[in-house]
Amino acid sequence: MLNYFQDVRAEMKHVSWPSRRTTIIYTIVVVAISLATAIYLGLLDYVFSFVIKHII
Repeated sequence: MLNYFQDVRAEMKHVSWPSRRTTIIYTIVVVAISLATAIYLGLLDYVFSFVIKHII
């Protein structure tokens, strides 16, 4: 088990971590895309519900 954690620690030194600015930008992009997708799907749901109610 100790060998495993030593290997993990050694591998973590090879990881290229993003800068704080990059992390913030990527987070904003993910939130924006998620909101856009939610709005798009919400509008589609509203339109389809409206159409179905008027057909029935």
